[in-house]
Amino acid sequence: MLYVTSGESHGRALTATITRVPAGISLSQELINTDLARRQAGYGRGGRMKIEQDTGSVLSGVRFGRTIGTPITITILNRDWDNWTDVMSVWGDSTDASRVTAPRPGHADLAGVMKIGSRDVRDVLERASARETAARVAAGAVAKAFLLELGVSIASYVQGIGDVSLSSEFDPQMVDYGVVGKSDVSCPDPIVAASMRDAIDAARSAGESLGGVVCVTATGLVPGVGSYAEADRRLDAALARRVMSIPAIKGVEIGDAFKGATLPGSRVHDEILCDDERGIHRPTNRAGGLEGGMTNGEPLFVRAAMKPIPTLMTPLASIDLDTHVPVDASRERSDVCAVPAAAVVAEAEVAFALAGAYMDKFGADCVSDIQVALEAYRARVRS
Repeated sequence: MLYVTSGESHGRALTATITRVPAGISLSQELINTDLARRQAGYGRGGRMKIEQDTGSVLSGVRFGRTIGTPITITILNRDWDNWTDVMSVWGDSTDASRVTAPRPGHADLAGVMKIGSRDVRDVLERASARETAARVAAGAVAKAFLLELGVSIASYVQGIGDVSLSSEFDPQMVDYGVVGKSDVSCPDPIVAASMRDAIDAARSAGESLGGVVCVTATGLVPGVGSYAEADRRLDAALARRVMSIPAIKGVEIGDAFKGATLPGSRVHDEILCDDERGIHRPTNRAGGLEGGMTNGEPLFVRAAMKPIPTLMTPLASIDLDTHVPVDASRERSDVCAVPAAAVVAEAEVAFALAGAYMDKFGADCVSDIQVALEAYRARVRS
């Protein structure tokens, strides 16, 4: 299962096209729009989210609430387009008023205009904007719906914002995701969540922005999804590539990867036990559900580090592309913190990585056939 998105931040619409979709997946408008609403919410979002009311319109590939095995197209209209019709006109000529010539440090602005030979940063920033991730989330709803058919659920929480973080002793397997989903910072600890809101308020007052760390989990996985045999089929590689593709994500770890790098092996690896109640299992899950490029049957935990948003209301130094004289970096309407939104986007990317790995192993044409193959595999593994 693959997707491609199109559209600019202030263009008419965003579009996601999802291909290689098995037939028979139960898909609802509510599933798509719930995730789009979750992406829009979160403490620290900016004025743009007061304008947009993201909903996904399915244009192809679904009939009577079920996928039919053809590419799915989902469109999300940009309500803010009405305020940008001159600046983002498809036809006509550019004007000085429509140009941006002060690239922002930390954004794709400068490298992008160098790459494509443009003298207008807006040619780059419109597509490099995190607004594009709304289309990813809509696409991700299809991958998540497919995984639900196979008994796999995906959720997320915010582990840290700025220098405020959950305790190192926090057990991610104890998270109540139903409660987390109703939190404006998506943090499972209400005391830490309050401190996160305070940190965001302080950053807003200082004209600053904040990044953080999110954790995505998947439960209900069978062991052996992925591969140890070939580099491009290793599931951890697919997960890292997809999550790192999200704008502003600068680091990814599976399980306790970075902590484990500081400890001896006896305190890192998960022992293997067997009993009548649980069968073969591990009493700990420091590996985060992956061993040797494959799922091991334990819950998957993927963490991602998001850098602060590059647009600052107290801008950093830059240069004017026309004159090369020092200027303040440009300012677009922006968020102070979008870490809770990034968690929802990361769910979508994890879902696509898992969906692809499951289809590689169990089939790709029809959900009912995939379910039969999966159950036969479960029976063999249990035996």
